Amino acid sequence: MTERSLPAAYFEGIFAGDTDPWDLASSPYEAAKFDRTIAALSARRAAFALEVGCAGGVLTERLSAVCDHLLAIDVSPTALERARQRLSGRRNVRFEAGAFPWDCPVLDGLDLVVLSEVAYYWSDADLDLAAQRIADGLVEGGRVLLVHWTGETDYPQTADDAVERLWLGLSDLMQVDLAERHPNYRLDLWSRR
Repeated sequence: MTERSLPAAYFEGIFAGDTDPWDLASSPYEAAKFDRTIAALSARRAAFALEVGCAGGVLTERLSAVCDHLLAIDVSPTALERARQRLSGRRNVRFEAGAFPWDCPVLDGLDLVVLSEVAYYWSDADLDLAAQRIADGLVEGGRVLLVHWTGETDYPQTADDAVERLWLGLSDLMQVDLAERHPNYRLDLWSRR
């Protein structure tokens, strides 16, 4: 755990140097993880969803099929441009630049928040603020879906530490619907009581 989140420049550097830095569009592992991510939503459509850290839009594309309105945000202008191009025909998706949780639009009326491979980049203070932003914007019955790689990293948090810190900030409002451990990632689904 650390006192500083990774800066936006870190992500812009990654996306400026590689069109698909984590092989999100080509890796069988990523495809299987995305399949499980969508399946965890149990075919329940979201009226208004937020995806934090949309990267190049690979998961965004899948989420757009189960959301009436999807707001996808990222700190990297390069990543956002790729995502916009990938989903240029999707009218139910809106993209915005922003460093969640500090720089984010008004999020009232959310019934789904997707945090896939992002929470471990944040400091404790930013995780606490993220929990507050989610609590402020999520409607009753709304869900939070978290998917994070559990391997060794040099990020500010481990997947387990990040998810547990968010849970501490939201546990008074939420219940655990799913808590899955897969060989290389964890998937958590919570819903607001």
